[in-house]
Amino acid sequence: MKMLLAIINYDDSHSVIEAMMKSGFSVTKLATTGGFLKAGNVTILVGLDETRLDDAFEIIRKHCSKRKQIMPTTTELGMGYYPAMPVPVEVGGATVFVLDVARFEKL
Repeated sequence: MKMLLAIINYDDSHSVIEAMMKSGFSVTKLATTGGFLKAGNVTILVGLDETRLDDAFEIIRKHCSKRKQIMPTTTELGMGYYPAMPVPVEVGGATVFVLDVARFEKL
């Protein structure tokens, strides 16, 4: 038994969760916030048999695309002046962890 923990962009979360559930996975969704961009993420927890890991990864890859987004930043130009400077950053994709589960019970 494995526990798949995937951190995905909020914009991708609905389609990932829907596809996972259609494929027979039980999904627990946690609202989380990323550290760098302080943007909304969703962390999903999926308990699954090791033989279904490839299926789960395929769904996540299909629905979590990386894309560029313009984020405003501030830069001091002297005299306390901080204009907003747009910077392109890459968002989306997924960070996935697979953990061994020593014991699992549905109560």
